Amino acid sequence: MGLLADGWTVVLAGRRRERLQATAALAPAADRVRLAAVPADVAQPESVDALFAEVTERFGRLDLLFNNAAETMPYLPVEEVTAADWHRVMDSIATGTFLCSQAAFRIMKHQQPRGGRIINTGALSAHAPRPDSPAFTAAKHAVAGLTKAFALDGRPYDISCGQLDIGNVTPEDRPQPAVRQPDGSLRAEPTMAMRHVVDMVRAMAALPSGVTVQSVQLIPSAMPYLGRG
Repeated sequence: MGLLADGWTVVLAGRRRERLQATAALAPAADRVRLAAVPADVAQPESVDALFAEVTERFGRLDLLFNNAAETMPYLPVEEVTAADWHRVMDSIATGTFLCSQAAFRIMKHQQPRGGRIINTGALSAHAPRPDSPAFTAAKHAVAGLTKAFALDGRPYDISCGQLDIGNVTPEDRPQPAVRQPDGSLRAEPTMAMRHVVDMVRAMAALPSGVTVQSVQLIPSAMPYLGRG
């Protein structure tokens, strides 16, 4: 909704058509001509290819990709994490970020004028993990590496890539969940409103070509982060 308000044409992508349509319905009626919802599974190469083919067919070019998909799982000791859990989390976050960015590169390198911007959703776990979260930690570390690789490889083609590490956000439809602490306990932590995340994405997206936010951490000021304590 924030990008729509700034004049962007927006394509929503996700696995569940009904959730995409519900999200699209939040947009003002006058803005819906600039909004499309395309079911896609970012962990599946064929689905990603079809998504980006539809983007170029309908709109002709791609200027911004926001990678935000993520599967999570309960806190578990390392020895209890199954291979299926590992792949589910890694595929949605790391593989999904790679596949969508790869598809974006193919478009952005050759469109005229060329170039574009990729914004990856990181997490504080890309820098300081919580206990009992090896799959999520590894996936977000992978995103941090991919962000740097895409920023480097995109330079010759005017493609920028930055990462937004998001702290605790107040859920809109449920109480703030307790989260794992360094001592192993569960405790609710300070949160911030989603609008602050929206504003940061809008600011990153609005930068002129040739200027980028390489990495930014947006967190409630009282949220434990450094040392996780």
